[in-house]
Amino acid sequence: MSKQFVKDLKVGSRVQTQLVVIDVKELSFSAPSKAGDFFLKLQLGDASGTIKGIIWDRSMVTEPILPDDVISVSGEVDEYQGPQLVINCYEKLDRSKVIRDHFQPACSRDRDEMWDELVALFRSTVTDVHLNALFDAFLDDSELVNRFKLSPAAKTIHHNYLGGLLEHTLEVMEMACEIARMYPERINRSLLLAGAVFHDVGKIEEYDLDSFSFQQTDRGRLLGHITIGLGIVRGLIEKVPGFPRDLKTGLEHILISHHGQKEWGSPEVPQTLTAFALFHADLLSARLKQFDQVLERQAERANSWTEWDGFLGRRIYIDRDEPPAK
Repeated sequence: MSKQFVKDLKVGSRVQTQLVVIDVKELSFSAPSKAGDFFLKLQLGDASGTIKGIIWDRSMVTEPILPDDVISVSGEVDEYQGPQLVINCYEKLDRSKVIRDHFQPACSRDRDEMWDELVALFRSTVTDVHLNALFDAFLDDSELVNRFKLSPAAKTIHHNYLGGLLEHTLEVMEMACEIARMYPERINRSLLLAGAVFHDVGKIEEYDLDSFSFQQTDRGRLLGHITIGLGIVRGLIEKVPGFPRDLKTGLEHILISHHGQKEWGSPEVPQTLTAFALFHADLLSARLKQFDQVLERQAERANSWTEWDGFLGRRIYIDRDEPPAK
């Protein structure tokens, strides 16, 4: 069977292809005549994007469909709050016999080039000797570095592809540099850049790189990347003799507060200007990438508005005079 990619599926397309299951939910029908009956709502994807999937006939599911299953599907794309694939039949496939690159998206930028940029930016910006020694300890751990360069920054929301963590981290560093330039007397630039490097380092253990759909690991579900990252950084600090206690506390505060609000997952809110700056640099990178990915997925729409995006809580106006998404 030839591979049809999600990016090429349009309303009316007849589909016979292979997709990876990102999420699956069993829902009940709202119509009174179908009371007690259920259907399956899936999120399906490949390296080019994602699409909603529907199995109306629950009886055709003879064994559970689970996240990260790769399935061969037949059906047709119709329209309901955006394109959705109505599945007429499916078959589970052996994951070891499919082409991984078809299903696991990767950053369009070269990871080694981004890594060189990150190292150069840190070295040219950070003047604190202890933070440079901490960075040296990070660079000396080849396994940690390799996982950092490969990991996604998220499962679905932003930078959700191989190398996404590295790309996101570099963006946050660059934004942090601009903020520090505007407030040179108030912001500890070296500490801010170190916080930018390490704020999401726990994601190297939060997501399973063997998973086609970047499912969370058990450790990721139980602890979360903030707690995991705090442990990683504390381990690196232990390798730096004489690391100042106040500097350690300041960096730890940046790490645990970088989500900005407790309801967003931060154990504490930012209580220093440096931590507050890091939170906003992180948020800006994430939100801009969310906008960019929505525009990229829907760049060929005939009208001037994207479909409703649940994460952003809005439709986005497609300005045809702006440079196209790349």
